[in-house]
Amino acid sequence: MRAPLLLLSFAAIASLFLTGCSGGPAKPAATPSPTYEIPAETARPDESVIKAAPVVDGQMRFRVLAFRDGMPSMFGSHAEWNAKGQYVRVRVLIESTDRTNQKFDAKQQLLVAADGRTFHIDSFGQAIKRQPDELPVGSFVRMEFDLWYDVPKDAKITKIRFFGDPPLGAIGPSKGIDVALR
Repeated sequence: MRAPLLLLSFAAIASLFLTGCSGGPAKPAATPSPTYEIPAETARPDESVIKAAPVVDGQMRFRVLAFRDGMPSMFGSHAEWNAKGQYVRVRVLIESTDRTNQKFDAKQQLLVAADGRTFHIDSFGQAIKRQPDELPVGSFVRMEFDLWYDVPKDAKITKIRFFGDPPLGAIGPSKGIDVALR
């Protein structure tokens, strides 16, 4: 009589252990956050689409969308202008990642050549193409536009260096963050 009772007790204890290991009722699967449906845009002729991941500097997120170099001249709504060297155009998407306005300053954004030389935007080119030089970017606002540079013909541009406003409390200016263009 003791053997069946002992076997029954062992089975009951084993079932308690196995039930304890099951983890209880299954948890529901996490629901992904909804995303915006933004239609794709066709790249302009002779433009290289850049697949680099977005980068953050300060409270500004930067994403390179496209790149074009080797342009001898540009056409605006009222002017055609020849480059001193070659025009380079970088299509960018910027986004404030903070609860306050951020200042975007196109004059701070640098092109970097393979030999280490850096180049500032061409203010005249920005004006001809009616692109912003400096603008406030509202809280969590995204904007897309071009940055125009006039660089020497021999410059092989390899990356762009982005600069955002340093966050509150930062000591010193940003060193910038690079994105490869080739």
